[in-house]
Amino acid sequence: MIGSALLRNLRRNMNGWVTLSVIGAFLALLPSLYILFGLFQKETENWQHIQEYMLVDYALQSLWLVLGTGACTIIVGVTLAWLVAAYDFPLRRLFNWAFVLPLAIPPYIAAYTYGAMLSYTGSVQTFFRNSFGWTPDQRYFDIMSMKGAIFIFTLFLFPYVYLITKTFLEKQSAAFIENARLLGKNSFHTFFVIVMPLSQGAIVGGASLVAFEVLNDFGVTKHFGISSFTTAIFKTWFGMFDVDSAIRLAAWLMSFIIGLFVIERLLRKRKKFSSPTSKMNPLKRRKLKGVWKWAAMALGLVVVSLSFLIPVIQLVVWATWTYEDVWNSGFTELLFNTLSVSIVSIFILMLLAVIVANVIRYARGSTFSLMLTRFISMGYSIPGAVLSIGVLAVVISVDQKLSGVYGWLGLGEGKLVLSMSLFMLIFAYIIRFLAVGYNAVEAGFEKTGNRYSEASRLLGLGMTKTFFKVDLPLIKGAVFTGFVLVFMEIIKELPLTLLLRPYNFETLATKAYQYASDEQIHQASIPSLCIIVVGIVSVFFYHWLGEKQAK
Repeated sequence: MIGSALLRNLRRNMNGWVTLSVIGAFLALLPSLYILFGLFQKETENWQHIQEYMLVDYALQSLWLVLGTGACTIIVGVTLAWLVAAYDFPLRRLFNWAFVLPLAIPPYIAAYTYGAMLSYTGSVQTFFRNSFGWTPDQRYFDIMSMKGAIFIFTLFLFPYVYLITKTFLEKQSAAFIENARLLGKNSFHTFFVIVMPLSQGAIVGGASLVAFEVLNDFGVTKHFGISSFTTAIFKTWFGMFDVDSAIRLAAWLMSFIIGLFVIERLLRKRKKFSSPTSKMNPLKRRKLKGVWKWAAMALGLVVVSLSFLIPVIQLVVWATWTYEDVWNSGFTELLFNTLSVSIVSIFILMLLAVIVANVIRYARGSTFSLMLTRFISMGYSIPGAVLSIGVLAVVISVDQKLSGVYGWLGLGEGKLVLSMSLFMLIFAYIIRFLAVGYNAVEAGFEKTGNRYSEASRLLGLGMTKTFFKVDLPLIKGAVFTGFVLVFMEIIKELPLTLLLRPYNFETLATKAYQYASDEQIHQASIPSLCIIVVGIVSVFFYHWLGEKQAK
Protein backbone atom coordinates (compact mmCIF):
# COMPACT_ATOMS: atom_id res chain seq x y z
CA MET A 1 0.00 0.00 0.00
CA ILE A 2 2.78 2.44 0.94
CA GLY A 3 4.71 1.62 -2.22
CA SER A 4 1.64 2.13 -4.42
CA ALA A 5 0.84 5.46 -2.75
CA LEU A 6 4.43 6.59 -3.18
CA LEU A 7 4.40 5.65 -6.86
CA ARG A 8 1.12 7.55 -7.42
CA ASN A 9 2.60 10.58 -5.68
CA LEU A 10 5.69 10.42 -7.87
CA ARG A 11 3.58 10.22 -11.01
CA ARG A 12 1.57 13.27 -10.00
CA ASN A 13 4.60 15.38 -9.09
CA MET A 14 7.16 14.28 -11.68
CA ASN A 15 5.02 14.06 -14.81
CA GLY A 16 6.92 12.00 -17.40
CA TRP A 17 10.04 11.38 -15.30
CA VAL A 18 8.73 8.14 -13.80
CA THR A 19 7.41 6.95 -17.16
CA LEU A 20 10.79 7.50 -18.84
CA SER A 21 12.55 5.73 -15.96
CA VAL A 22 10.28 2.71 -16.21
CA ILE A 23 10.72 2.57 -19.99
CA GLY A 24 14.52 2.75 -19.56
CA ALA A 25 14.49 -0.02 -16.96
CA PHE A 26 12.29 -2.20 -19.16
CA LEU A 27 14.56 -1.74 -22.19
CA ALA A 28 17.57 -2.63 -20.03
CA LEU A 29 15.82 -5.79 -18.82
CA LEU A 30 14.44 -6.91 -22.20
CA PRO A 31 17.67 -8.36 -23.73
CA SER A 32 18.25 -10.42 -20.56
CA LEU A 33 14.76 -11.89 -20.80
CA TYR A 34 15.33 -12.83 -24.45
CA ILE A 35 18.54 -14.61 -23.49
CA LEU A 36 17.01 -16.57 -20.61
CA PHE A 37 14.10 -17.65 -22.80
CA GLY A 38 16.73 -19.20 -25.08
CA LEU A 39 17.02 -22.08 -22.60
CA PHE A 40 13.51 -23.19 -23.57
CA GLN A 41 13.93 -23.04 -27.36
CA LYS A 42 13.95 -26.15 -29.51
CA GLU A 43 17.38 -27.79 -29.63
CA THR A 44 19.29 -27.84 -32.93
CA GLU A 45 21.76 -30.43 -34.17
CA ASN A 46 24.61 -28.01 -33.53
CA TRP A 47 23.48 -27.54 -29.95
CA GLN A 48 23.27 -31.27 -29.35
CA HIS A 49 26.88 -31.56 -30.57
CA ILE A 50 27.99 -28.64 -28.38
CA GLN A 51 26.18 -30.02 -25.35
CA GLU A 52 27.63 -33.50 -25.76
CA TYR A 53 31.26 -32.70 -26.60
CA MET A 54 32.08 -29.08 -25.80
CA LEU A 55 29.84 -27.51 -23.15
CA VAL A 56 31.63 -29.06 -20.15
CA ASP A 57 34.99 -27.90 -21.51
CA TYR A 58 33.68 -24.34 -21.98
CA ALA A 59 32.38 -24.32 -18.41
CA LEU A 60 35.60 -25.73 -16.91
CA GLN A 61 37.85 -23.35 -18.86
CA SER A 62 35.76 -20.36 -17.79
CA LEU A 63 35.65 -21.59 -14.19
CA TRP A 64 39.44 -22.05 -14.01
CA LEU A 65 39.94 -18.57 -15.44
CA VAL A 66 37.61 -17.02 -12.88
CA LEU A 67 39.01 -18.97 -9.90
CA GLY A 68 42.66 -18.50 -10.86
CA THR A 69 42.32 -14.80 -11.62
CA GLY A 70 40.14 -14.22 -8.57
CA ALA A 71 42.64 -15.83 -6.21
CA CYS A 72 45.65 -14.01 -7.70
CA THR A 73 43.95 -10.59 -7.80
CA ILE A 74 42.91 -11.00 -4.17
CA ILE A 75 46.50 -11.79 -3.14
CA VAL A 76 47.98 -8.87 -5.08
CA GLY A 77 45.17 -6.36 -4.52
CA VAL A 78 44.73 -6.90 -0.76
CA THR A 79 48.48 -6.93 -0.11
CA LEU A 80 48.99 -3.62 -1.92
CA ALA A 81 45.89 -2.08 -0.31
CA TRP A 82 47.17 -3.01 3.16
CA LEU A 83 50.64 -1.62 2.43
CA VAL A 84 49.34 1.71 1.12
CA ALA A 85 46.64 2.12 3.79
CA ALA A 86 48.58 0.99 6.87
CA TYR A 87 52.23 1.88 6.25
CA ASP A 88 54.40 4.77 5.19
CA PHE A 89 57.37 4.02 2.93
CA PRO A 90 59.26 5.67 0.04
CA LEU A 91 57.04 6.51 -2.99
CA ARG A 92 53.85 5.53 -1.13
CA ARG A 93 51.98 8.62 -2.36
CA LEU A 94 53.02 7.81 -5.92
CA PHE A 95 51.91 4.18 -5.61
CA ASN A 96 48.59 5.29 -4.10
CA TRP A 97 47.34 6.31 -7.56
CA ALA A 98 49.87 4.45 -9.75
CA PHE A 99 48.33 1.11 -8.71
CA VAL A 100 45.11 2.28 -10.42
CA LEU A 101 46.80 2.96 -13.78
CA PRO A 102 46.56 -0.67 -15.04
CA LEU A 103 42.81 -0.08 -15.43
CA ALA A 104 43.71 2.24 -18.33
CA ILE A 105 45.06 -0.73 -20.30
CA PRO A 106 42.42 -3.21 -21.53
CA PRO A 107 43.57 -6.81 -20.89
CA TYR A 108 43.32 -7.74 -24.60
CA ILE A 109 45.86 -5.01 -25.49
CA ALA A 110 48.14 -6.24 -22.70
CA ALA A 111 47.79 -9.80 -24.02
CA TYR A 112 48.86 -8.78 -27.54
CA THR A 113 51.77 -6.77 -26.16
CA TYR A 114 53.15 -9.37 -23.75
CA GLY A 115 52.55 -12.16 -26.25
CA ALA A 116 54.71 -10.39 -28.85
CA MET A 117 57.35 -9.26 -26.33
CA LEU A 118 57.90 -12.77 -24.96
CA SER A 119 57.83 -14.60 -28.31
CA TYR A 120 60.99 -15.99 -29.94
CA THR A 121 61.40 -12.87 -32.07
CA GLY A 122 60.18 -10.52 -29.33
CA SER A 123 62.21 -7.88 -27.55
CA VAL A 124 62.89 -9.98 -24.41
CA GLN A 125 64.37 -13.09 -26.03
CA THR A 126 66.13 -11.01 -28.68
CA PHE A 127 67.80 -9.02 -25.91
CA PHE A 128 69.09 -12.20 -24.23
CA ARG A 129 70.40 -13.62 -27.53
CA ASN A 130 72.10 -10.41 -28.69
CA SER A 131 73.47 -9.26 -25.32
CA PHE A 132 74.46 -12.54 -23.66
CA GLY A 133 74.49 -15.07 -26.50
CA TRP A 134 71.94 -17.12 -24.56
CA THR A 135 68.91 -18.77 -26.18
CA PRO A 136 66.27 -19.18 -23.44
CA ASP A 137 64.13 -22.27 -23.08
CA GLN A 138 60.81 -21.49 -24.79
CA ARG A 139 58.84 -23.09 -21.96
CA TYR A 140 59.78 -20.23 -19.62
CA PHE A 141 58.41 -17.61 -22.01
CA ASP A 142 55.30 -19.37 -23.28
CA ILE A 143 52.52 -17.04 -22.19
CA MET A 144 49.91 -18.32 -24.66
CA SER A 145 48.21 -20.60 -22.16
CA MET A 146 45.77 -20.66 -19.25
CA LYS A 147 48.54 -19.62 -16.86
CA GLY A 148 49.46 -16.76 -19.17
CA ALA A 149 45.85 -15.58 -19.34
CA ILE A 150 45.60 -15.60 -15.53
CA PHE A 151 48.88 -13.65 -15.39
CA ILE A 152 47.51 -10.98 -17.77
CA PHE A 153 44.14 -10.73 -16.04
CA THR A 154 45.82 -10.47 -12.63
CA LEU A 155 48.18 -7.67 -13.66
CA PHE A 156 45.47 -5.55 -15.25
CA LEU A 157 42.43 -6.29 -13.08
CA PHE A 158 43.88 -6.32 -9.55
CA PRO A 159 43.08 -2.55 -9.16
CA TYR A 160 39.41 -3.47 -8.65
CA VAL A 161 40.30 -5.37 -5.48
CA TYR A 162 42.97 -2.84 -4.50
CA LEU A 163 40.69 0.20 -4.80
CA ILE A 164 37.70 -1.21 -2.94
CA THR A 165 39.79 -2.77 -0.16
CA LYS A 166 41.98 0.32 0.33
CA THR A 167 38.94 2.58 0.50
CA PHE A 168 37.36 0.30 3.08
CA LEU A 169 40.50 0.16 5.23
CA GLU A 170 40.99 3.93 5.14
CA LYS A 171 37.39 4.79 5.99
CA GLN A 172 36.59 1.96 8.39
CA SER A 173 37.17 2.47 12.11
CA ALA A 174 40.76 1.68 12.99
CA ALA A 175 39.79 0.45 16.47
CA PHE A 176 40.18 -3.25 15.61
CA ILE A 177 43.66 -2.84 14.15
CA GLU A 178 44.85 -0.42 16.82
CA ASN A 179 43.67 -2.77 19.57
CA ALA A 180 45.59 -5.62 17.98
CA ARG A 181 48.72 -3.47 17.89
CA LEU A 182 48.26 -2.45 21.54
CA LEU A 183 48.01 -6.14 22.47
CA GLY A 184 51.43 -6.67 20.93
CA LYS A 185 50.35 -8.57 17.83
CA ASN A 186 52.79 -8.37 14.94
CA SER A 187 51.92 -7.17 11.44
CA PHE A 188 51.41 -10.65 9.99
CA HIS A 189 49.02 -11.68 12.76
CA THR A 190 47.10 -8.40 12.43
CA PHE A 191 46.83 -8.81 8.68
CA PHE A 192 45.61 -12.41 8.59
CA VAL A 193 43.48 -12.46 11.77
CA ILE A 194 42.06 -8.92 11.75
CA VAL A 195 42.36 -7.26 8.34
CA MET A 196 41.37 -10.18 6.10
CA PRO A 197 38.14 -11.09 7.96
CA LEU A 198 37.29 -7.42 8.51
CA SER A 199 37.68 -6.64 4.78
CA GLN A 200 35.84 -9.73 3.58
CA GLY A 201 32.92 -7.80 2.10
CA ALA A 202 35.18 -5.38 0.23
CA ILE A 203 37.43 -8.18 -1.02
CA VAL A 204 34.51 -10.25 -2.31
CA GLY A 205 33.02 -7.14 -3.94
CA GLY A 206 36.25 -6.39 -5.80
CA ALA A 207 36.77 -10.05 -6.76
CA SER A 208 33.23 -10.23 -8.16
CA LEU A 209 34.00 -7.28 -10.46
CA VAL A 210 37.14 -9.11 -11.58
CA ALA A 211 35.10 -12.25 -12.28
CA PHE A 212 32.61 -10.29 -14.40
CA GLU A 213 35.47 -8.71 -16.38
CA VAL A 214 37.07 -12.12 -17.00
CA LEU A 215 33.80 -13.59 -18.21
CA ASN A 216 33.25 -10.54 -20.43
CA ASP A 217 36.66 -10.89 -22.08
CA PHE A 218 37.06 -12.04 -25.66
CA GLY A 219 40.41 -10.64 -26.79
CA VAL A 220 42.67 -12.42 -24.28
CA THR A 221 41.01 -15.83 -24.51
CA LYS A 222 40.80 -15.67 -28.31
CA HIS A 223 44.44 -14.63 -28.70
CA PHE A 224 45.63 -17.30 -26.23
CA GLY A 225 43.44 -20.03 -27.72
CA ILE A 226 41.35 -20.67 -24.59
CA SER A 227 37.85 -22.09 -25.10
CA SER A 228 35.82 -19.90 -22.79
CA PHE A 229 32.09 -19.26 -23.02
CA THR A 230 32.65 -15.92 -24.78
CA THR A 231 34.90 -17.34 -27.51
CA ALA A 232 32.42 -20.21 -27.92
CA ILE A 233 29.59 -17.71 -28.55
CA PHE A 234 31.68 -16.03 -31.26
CA LYS A 235 32.55 -19.37 -32.90
CA THR A 236 28.94 -20.54 -32.83
CA TRP A 237 27.62 -17.26 -34.21
CA PHE A 238 30.22 -16.58 -36.91
CA GLY A 239 31.63 -20.07 -37.46
CA MET A 240 28.46 -22.19 -37.45
CA PHE A 241 26.11 -19.29 -38.30
CA ASP A 242 23.79 -20.70 -35.64
CA VAL A 243 22.25 -17.82 -33.67
CA ASP A 244 19.90 -20.13 -31.73
CA SER A 245 22.80 -22.16 -30.31
CA ALA A 246 24.68 -18.94 -29.56
CA ILE A 247 21.65 -17.73 -27.58
CA ARG A 248 21.63 -20.99 -25.63
CA LEU A 249 25.33 -20.61 -24.81
CA ALA A 250 24.67 -17.03 -23.73
CA ALA A 251 21.82 -18.24 -21.52
CA TRP A 252 24.10 -20.80 -19.85
CA LEU A 253 26.76 -18.15 -19.26
CA MET A 254 24.17 -15.76 -17.87
CA SER A 255 22.93 -18.46 -15.50
CA PHE A 256 26.54 -18.96 -14.37
CA ILE A 257 26.87 -15.22 -13.71
CA ILE A 258 23.62 -15.15 -11.74
CA GLY A 259 25.03 -17.98 -9.64
CA LEU A 260 28.22 -15.98 -9.02
CA PHE A 261 26.13 -12.96 -8.07
CA VAL A 262 24.12 -15.00 -5.55
CA ILE A 263 27.29 -16.51 -4.05
CA GLU A 264 28.84 -13.03 -3.78
CA ARG A 265 25.79 -11.72 -1.91
CA LEU A 266 25.78 -14.69 0.45
CA LEU A 267 29.51 -14.32 1.21
CA ARG A 268 29.15 -10.61 1.92
CA LYS A 269 26.30 -11.28 4.34
CA ARG A 270 28.03 -14.10 6.17
CA LYS A 271 29.93 -11.93 8.60
CA LYS A 272 29.16 -8.54 10.08
CA PHE A 273 31.32 -6.42 12.31
CA SER A 274 30.28 -3.67 14.68
CA SER A 275 32.73 -1.05 15.86
CA PRO A 276 33.53 -1.07 19.59
CA THR A 277 33.31 2.74 19.54
CA SER A 278 31.05 5.18 17.77
CA LYS A 279 34.00 7.40 16.91
CA MET A 280 35.37 6.58 13.46
CA ASN A 281 39.10 7.33 13.35
CA PRO A 282 41.20 6.89 10.22
CA LEU A 283 43.88 4.23 10.25
CA LYS A 284 47.23 5.61 11.42
CA ARG A 285 50.08 4.60 9.13
CA ARG A 286 53.21 3.14 10.63
CA LYS A 287 56.55 4.10 9.13
CA LEU A 288 58.44 1.11 7.76
CA LYS A 289 62.13 0.97 8.60
CA GLY A 290 65.20 -0.89 7.45
CA VAL A 291 64.88 -3.57 4.84
CA TRP A 292 61.08 -3.57 5.02
CA LYS A 293 60.67 -0.07 3.58
CA TRP A 294 62.90 -0.94 0.63
CA ALA A 295 61.08 -4.24 0.14
CA ALA A 296 57.73 -2.42 0.04
CA MET A 297 59.07 0.11 -2.46
CA ALA A 298 60.60 -2.65 -4.61
CA LEU A 299 57.30 -4.56 -4.63
CA GLY A 300 55.45 -1.42 -5.73
CA LEU A 301 57.96 -0.71 -8.50
CA VAL A 302 57.75 -4.28 -9.81
CA VAL A 303 53.95 -4.21 -9.90
CA VAL A 304 53.76 -0.77 -11.58
CA SER A 305 56.44 -1.75 -14.11
CA LEU A 306 54.81 -5.03 -15.10
CA SER A 307 51.24 -3.71 -15.15
CA PHE A 308 51.82 -0.32 -16.76
CA LEU A 309 55.30 0.96 -17.61
CA ILE A 310 56.66 -2.01 -19.59
CA PRO A 311 53.64 -2.52 -21.89
CA VAL A 312 53.23 1.24 -22.49
CA ILE A 313 56.93 1.73 -23.30
CA GLN A 314 56.85 -1.26 -25.66
CA LEU A 315 53.76 0.11 -27.44
CA VAL A 316 55.42 3.52 -27.81
CA VAL A 317 58.50 1.90 -29.39
CA TRP A 318 56.34 -0.06 -31.82
CA ALA A 319 54.37 3.09 -32.64
CA THR A 320 57.55 4.83 -33.77
CA TRP A 321 58.15 1.94 -36.17
CA THR A 322 54.68 1.94 -37.74
CA TYR A 323 53.56 5.57 -37.43
CA GLU A 324 53.78 6.36 -41.14
CA ASP A 325 51.88 3.20 -42.15
CA VAL A 326 49.03 3.55 -39.66
CA TRP A 327 48.48 7.28 -39.14
CA ASN A 328 46.71 8.20 -42.41
CA SER A 329 43.28 9.27 -43.68
CA GLY A 330 41.88 5.86 -42.77
CA PHE A 331 42.98 6.32 -39.17
CA THR A 332 41.32 9.76 -39.08
CA GLU A 333 38.07 8.07 -40.12
CA LEU A 334 38.66 5.49 -37.39
CA LEU A 335 38.94 8.24 -34.77
CA PHE A 336 35.81 9.93 -36.10
CA ASN A 337 33.84 6.66 -35.93
CA THR A 338 34.97 6.03 -32.35
CA LEU A 339 34.25 9.56 -31.13
CA SER A 340 30.91 9.95 -32.91
CA VAL A 341 29.35 6.68 -31.74
CA SER A 342 30.71 7.26 -28.22
CA ILE A 343 29.41 10.81 -27.88
CA VAL A 344 25.94 9.98 -29.19
CA SER A 345 25.72 6.96 -26.87
CA ILE A 346 26.95 8.92 -23.86
CA PHE A 347 24.55 11.81 -24.45
CA ILE A 348 21.51 9.51 -24.49
CA LEU A 349 22.89 7.35 -21.67
CA MET A 350 23.63 10.25 -19.31
CA LEU A 351 20.23 11.82 -20.03
CA LEU A 352 18.53 8.58 -19.04
CA ALA A 353 20.87 8.15 -16.03
CA VAL A 354 19.95 11.62 -14.73
CA ILE A 355 16.23 10.93 -15.14
CA VAL A 356 16.41 7.59 -13.34
CA ALA A 357 18.64 8.92 -10.53
CA ASN A 358 16.31 11.88 -9.98
CA VAL A 359 13.28 9.59 -9.68
CA ILE A 360 15.03 7.08 -7.41
CA ARG A 361 16.22 9.68 -4.90
CA TYR A 362 12.61 10.70 -4.20
CA ALA A 363 11.48 7.07 -3.95
CA ARG A 364 14.50 5.86 -1.96
CA GLY A 365 13.79 2.89 0.29
CA SER A 366 10.73 1.75 -1.66
CA THR A 367 10.37 -1.52 -3.58
CA PHE A 368 9.91 0.54 -6.74
CA SER A 369 13.30 2.27 -6.38
CA LEU A 370 15.04 -1.01 -5.47
CA MET A 371 13.68 -2.79 -8.58
CA LEU A 372 14.50 0.19 -10.79
CA THR A 373 18.09 0.24 -9.53
CA ARG A 374 18.49 -3.51 -10.05
CA PHE A 375 17.12 -3.41 -13.60
CA ILE A 376 19.28 -0.55 -14.87
CA SER A 377 22.38 -2.04 -13.22
CA MET A 378 21.84 -5.46 -14.78
CA GLY A 379 23.51 -4.64 -18.10
CA TYR A 380 26.93 -3.94 -16.58
CA SER A 381 27.14 -7.38 -14.97
CA ILE A 382 26.30 -9.15 -18.26
CA PRO A 383 29.26 -9.94 -20.57
CA GLY A 384 29.29 -8.02 -23.84
CA ALA A 385 28.99 -11.16 -25.95
CA VAL A 386 25.92 -12.28 -24.00
CA LEU A 387 24.29 -8.86 -24.07
CA SER A 388 24.89 -8.55 -27.81
CA ILE A 389 22.90 -11.74 -28.39
CA GLY A 390 19.95 -10.33 -26.45
CA VAL A 391 20.15 -6.94 -28.17
CA LEU A 392 20.31 -8.62 -31.58
CA ALA A 393 17.22 -10.70 -30.80
CA VAL A 394 15.30 -7.64 -29.57
CA VAL A 395 16.22 -5.41 -32.52
CA ILE A 396 15.50 -8.11 -35.13
CA SER A 397 12.12 -8.69 -33.50
CA VAL A 398 11.38 -4.95 -33.72
CA ASP A 399 12.49 -4.91 -37.37
CA GLN A 400 10.10 -7.75 -38.15
CA LYS A 401 7.23 -5.93 -36.43
CA LEU A 402 7.98 -2.75 -38.41
CA SER A 403 8.37 -4.53 -41.73
CA GLY A 404 5.11 -3.07 -43.09
CA VAL A 405 6.10 0.43 -41.99
CA TYR A 406 9.44 0.09 -43.79
CA GLY A 407 7.60 -0.88 -46.98
CA TRP A 408 5.25 2.09 -46.65
CA LEU A 409 8.25 4.43 -46.21
CA GLY A 410 9.93 2.98 -49.29
CA LEU A 411 12.80 1.39 -47.36
CA GLY A 412 11.90 -2.08 -48.57
CA GLU A 413 9.52 -4.48 -46.87
CA GLY A 414 11.22 -7.29 -44.96
CA LYS A 415 14.54 -5.45 -44.64
CA LEU A 416 16.40 -5.31 -41.34
CA VAL A 417 16.76 -1.53 -41.19
CA LEU A 418 17.62 -1.07 -37.49
CA SER A 419 19.71 -4.23 -37.34
CA MET A 420 21.98 -3.02 -40.15
CA SER A 421 22.58 0.41 -38.64
CA LEU A 422 24.43 1.97 -35.70
CA PHE A 423 21.18 1.98 -33.74
CA MET A 424 21.82 -1.55 -32.48
CA LEU A 425 25.36 -0.75 -31.29
CA ILE A 426 24.29 2.48 -29.56
CA PHE A 427 21.35 0.69 -27.93
CA ALA A 428 23.74 -1.97 -26.59
CA TYR A 429 26.18 0.64 -25.24
CA ILE A 430 23.36 2.38 -23.38
CA ILE A 431 22.18 -0.83 -21.73
CA ARG A 432 25.67 -2.05 -20.82
CA PHE A 433 27.04 1.18 -19.35
CA LEU A 434 23.91 2.83 -17.96
CA ALA A 435 24.91 1.65 -14.48
CA VAL A 436 28.25 3.52 -14.73
CA GLY A 437 26.55 6.82 -15.55
CA TYR A 438 23.81 6.24 -12.99
CA ASN A 439 26.28 5.55 -10.16
CA ALA A 440 28.13 8.79 -10.88
CA VAL A 441 24.93 10.87 -10.92
CA GLU A 442 23.58 9.12 -7.82
CA ALA A 443 26.78 10.01 -5.94
CA GLY A 444 26.21 13.64 -6.92
CA PHE A 445 22.62 13.61 -5.66
CA GLU A 446 23.68 11.96 -2.38
CA LYS A 447 26.23 14.70 -1.79
CA THR A 448 23.80 17.60 -2.46
CA GLY A 449 20.77 16.05 -0.74
CA ASN A 450 17.17 17.11 -1.28
CA ARG A 451 17.00 20.31 0.75
CA TYR A 452 17.60 22.71 -2.15
CA SER A 453 15.12 21.04 -4.48
CA GLU A 454 12.51 20.84 -1.72
CA ALA A 455 12.95 24.57 -1.05
CA SER A 456 12.47 25.22 -4.76
CA ARG A 457 9.27 23.16 -4.77
CA LEU A 458 7.95 25.13 -1.79
CA LEU A 459 8.54 28.33 -3.76
CA GLY A 460 6.23 27.03 -6.48
CA LEU A 461 8.60 25.65 -9.13
CA GLY A 462 7.69 22.36 -10.79
CA MET A 463 9.92 19.30 -10.78
CA THR A 464 11.35 19.91 -14.25
CA LYS A 465 12.16 23.59 -13.65
CA THR A 466 13.61 22.71 -10.25
CA PHE A 467 15.92 20.20 -11.86
CA PHE A 468 17.30 22.57 -14.50
CA LYS A 469 17.57 25.62 -12.22
CA VAL A 470 18.62 23.99 -8.94
CA ASP A 471 19.68 20.35 -9.23
CA LEU A 472 21.66 20.36 -12.50
CA PRO A 473 24.07 23.17 -11.49
CA LEU A 474 24.77 21.30 -8.25
CA ILE A 475 25.47 17.92 -9.85
CA LYS A 476 27.19 19.05 -13.06
CA GLY A 477 30.52 17.77 -11.70
CA ALA A 478 29.02 14.31 -11.12
CA VAL A 479 27.46 14.33 -14.60
CA PHE A 480 30.84 15.18 -16.12
CA THR A 481 32.45 12.40 -14.09
CA GLY A 482 29.89 9.96 -15.46
CA PHE A 483 30.62 11.21 -18.98
CA VAL A 484 34.36 10.58 -18.61
CA LEU A 485 33.95 7.13 -17.03
CA VAL A 486 31.42 5.97 -19.64
CA PHE A 487 33.61 7.32 -22.44
CA MET A 488 36.52 5.21 -21.16
CA GLU A 489 34.33 2.09 -21.00
CA ILE A 490 32.93 2.54 -24.52
CA ILE A 491 36.32 3.29 -26.08
CA LYS A 492 37.84 0.02 -24.85
CA GLU A 493 34.76 -2.22 -25.24
CA LEU A 494 35.58 -5.04 -27.69
CA PRO A 495 33.11 -8.00 -27.77
CA LEU A 496 29.99 -5.83 -27.95
CA THR A 497 31.45 -3.68 -30.73
CA LEU A 498 32.77 -6.63 -32.72
CA LEU A 499 29.39 -8.38 -32.75
CA LEU A 500 27.01 -5.46 -33.30
CA ARG A 501 28.88 -2.91 -35.44
CA PRO A 502 27.61 -2.34 -38.99
CA TYR A 503 29.58 -3.81 -41.87
CA ASN A 504 32.91 -2.05 -42.49
CA PHE A 505 32.53 0.15 -39.39
CA GLU A 506 35.70 0.12 -37.30
CA THR A 507 36.56 1.66 -33.92
CA LEU A 508 39.90 1.89 -32.13
CA ALA A 509 39.18 -1.33 -30.22
CA THR A 510 38.12 -3.37 -33.26
CA LYS A 511 41.04 -2.06 -35.34
CA ALA A 512 43.55 -3.03 -32.65
CA TYR A 513 41.93 -6.47 -32.51
CA GLN A 514 42.01 -6.77 -36.30
CA TYR A 515 45.71 -5.92 -36.47
CA ALA A 516 46.51 -8.40 -33.71
CA SER A 517 44.43 -11.13 -35.37
CA ASP A 518 46.36 -10.57 -38.60
CA GLU A 519 49.66 -10.90 -36.67
CA GLN A 520 50.36 -7.18 -37.21
CA ILE A 521 51.06 -6.55 -33.54
CA HIS A 522 53.29 -3.54 -34.19
CA GLN A 523 50.54 -1.83 -36.22
CA ALA A 524 48.11 -2.37 -33.35
CA SER A 525 50.24 -0.13 -31.11
CA ILE A 526 48.85 3.25 -32.24
CA PRO A 527 45.11 2.49 -31.80
CA SER A 528 46.02 0.75 -28.54
CA LEU A 529 47.90 3.81 -27.29
CA CYS A 530 44.93 6.03 -28.15
CA ILE A 531 42.71 3.82 -25.97
CA ILE A 532 45.29 3.86 -23.17
CA VAL A 533 45.60 7.67 -23.26
CA VAL A 534 41.83 7.99 -22.78
CA GLY A 535 42.08 5.52 -19.91
CA ILE A 536 44.96 7.39 -18.25
CA VAL A 537 43.08 10.70 -18.44
CA SER A 538 40.04 9.00 -16.90
CA VAL A 539 42.11 7.47 -14.09
CA PHE A 540 43.76 10.80 -13.29
CA PHE A 541 40.41 12.53 -13.31
CA TYR A 542 38.90 9.83 -11.07
CA HIS A 543 41.80 10.15 -8.61
CA TRP A 544 41.59 13.97 -8.59
CA LEU A 545 37.85 13.86 -7.99
CA GLY A 546 38.29 11.38 -5.13
CA GLU A 547 40.83 13.63 -3.43
CA LYS A 548 38.60 16.68 -3.93
CA GLN A 549 35.60 14.92 -2.35
CA ALA A 550 37.74 13.70 0.56
CA LYS A 551 38.67 17.29 1.53
